[in-house]
Amino acid sequence: MRVGFFEFGLFPPGSPRGIRFAPRQGVTRRTNNRLAVYTGSIVLMLLGIKDLQADEDLGVKQQLRLLQQQNDALQEQLRRQQTLIESLTRKVDQIESTTTRSGRELQDLAGEVKEAPKSKTFTFGNVSLSGEGGVALFETGSRGTFPNAEFRIDEAKLFVEAPIWKDVYFYTELNLATREQGDVSLHVGELYLDFENVSRVWKQDRVLGLRIGRIDIPFGEEYLTRDAIDNPLISHSLVDMWGVDEGLELYGWLGKVSYVAAIQNGGLSDVNDFDADKSVTARVGFDPTRWLHASLSGMRTGQLDGNGDPWSALWFGNGFIRPLGAATKFHAELVEGDLSFRLPRGHVSLSGGYVHYDDNEPGVDNQRDVYYYSVEVVHELTHKLYAAVRFSQVFANDGFPILGNGQFGEYFFGYPTPAKLTEEIWRLSLGLGYRWGENLLTKAEYTFERGKVLGGERREHEDLFALEAAFKF
Repeated sequence: MRVGFFEFGLFPPGSPRGIRFAPRQGVTRRTNNRLAVYTGSIVLMLLGIKDLQADEDLGVKQQLRLLQQQNDALQEQLRRQQTLIESLTRKVDQIESTTTRSGRELQDLAGEVKEAPKSKTFTFGNVSLSGEGGVALFETGSRGTFPNAEFRIDEAKLFVEAPIWKDVYFYTELNLATREQGDVSLHVGELYLDFENVSRVWKQDRVLGLRIGRIDIPFGEEYLTRDAIDNPLISHSLVDMWGVDEGLELYGWLGKVSYVAAIQNGGLSDVNDFDADKSVTARVGFDPTRWLHASLSGMRTGQLDGNGDPWSALWFGNGFIRPLGAATKFHAELVEGDLSFRLPRGHVSLSGGYVHYDDNEPGVDNQRDVYYYSVEVVHELTHKLYAAVRFSQVFANDGFPILGNGQFGEYFFGYPTPAKLTEEIWRLSLGLGYRWGENLLTKAEYTFERGKVLGGERREHEDLFALEAAFKF
């Protein structure tokens, strides 16, 4: 019997009984052949695996090179995108660095030029219509402007804008009511043709623009935010420089510097100019960073005719610059500096200036030097609720017509007796505001006002309490 490579059998008779182990014939040769086949197969398999491994290594290397090339291409694309983002960011910063006016002031950070009102507009073909206003309750002390707790339409304005030709636009402001008007009827505010980006003719963007018509007097910066929806408080500063006058205005930007310059009639009359000498105003703004804005303004009213133009077009101290005594010609020169810090949750604004007045009254020296300043702080208590504080003060050692919250007949006209000229006056305004949305703002304010006139008499009982709801559309 065979088992494996061995043969099992019985010993011959007579032999001791047991098992005989005998190697099979040919086992060694066949075994060696099989071993050779097995060994060769293994070698071929190993060689195949090695070749396959080499092919795989080559494929992996090619894939790695392809991935590296793709990665390099993506890196280059990201680098270009980052460069583009940085370029766009710089441009946005430049645009933001010339923004302070809501409404038509194209001020970007500096507030030097007017833009279309920020409120959503209704359009009729190419004509856009928008508006803003405020309804309020005012009450002052017994010697103030509102001694009887008056409900008032504080402000109601319509804005109309329409393209004329290419970069030429028509714009007008129609005042249905303002705090300064003695009636509720239609008055024209600004009305002009705006030739935007004239400098594009010589391939310079935003360097020069031109307006012709009835234009805001571009002195100082408070007038940029004095509308009810833009003003964080209800009252204004004591000097409250603003005005509208017919003339011509140039504006533009040179990098971080912005400018506006205007030549205007100078007098209050809307239809005539009674003296050939014109008013000249200029303001230069500078925005070195996104959070800092500074500007310097200068103005001369030009010679004004005391008979035809008894008041200047420039509003001053809640009244106007007017002649003192029996002068037939009068004028004033003004200069003001403004500084604004934009904070994460509010702002701090500072301003200060000087007024020099003179006239031609025979035998009388009516020269006056008036100094003033204002500080405003606004802080957001929540996303919608904010607190605001403003302190302003005026000094006029020889006295000057400054109305403030007082009564016209006492501190400006002075009829039938001469008006009381104010020597020194200050105002502290404290307010809270709540923005319900972009188009609706409610405000409450209490203002303390104290001063004295020439001769030492105190100005009192002129404090103001006010509530207002301001809106735009």
